[in-house]
Amino acid sequence: MSVNISGNATFRQSVRLNNYSDLHFMGIFKNIFKPSESKEGKLLPWINLSALHQLGDILERSKTKTQLIFKHSTRCGISRMVMNQFIDAYNLDANFDLYYIDLLNFRDVSNEVGYRFQVVHESPQLLVIKNGVLIGHASHGAINSIDLKGLFS
Repeated sequence: MSVNISGNATFRQSVRLNNYSDLHFMGIFKNIFKPSESKEGKLLPWINLSALHQLGDILERSKTKTQLIFKHSTRCGISRMVMNQFIDAYNLDANFDLYYIDLLNFRDVSNEVGYRFQVVHESPQLLVIKNGVLIGHASHGAINSIDLKGLFS
């Protein structure tokens, strides 16, 4: 599967994440909250979403730049697989702010995301916010088939 985020050719590369035990002990933060890097040097500009006040910032920023929130469960193999596919396909030229929330460690923030944007909690889940409103969302495998460019047409 692939995601075409900016309408340009889809970007495909393999990405290496830590093994499950590293994820369980939050070793993933080393790779998530500094930009993620693949063997080929692909970096993703993840922004850690860990505080409730950030949701107000996301709404405000969405007035000038589309905001993406990726909700991830670090204990779920499906969530990890979908995130790997998302990273593989992410177009580095995309003009989005890309937020990551570890919903196990920041459950209150994850719950507030669902409440503010009126979406049922799922994991993994991708939300797209523009002009202060949710314009699209997907979960599980549908994340990697969402046409983000099409949401703006």
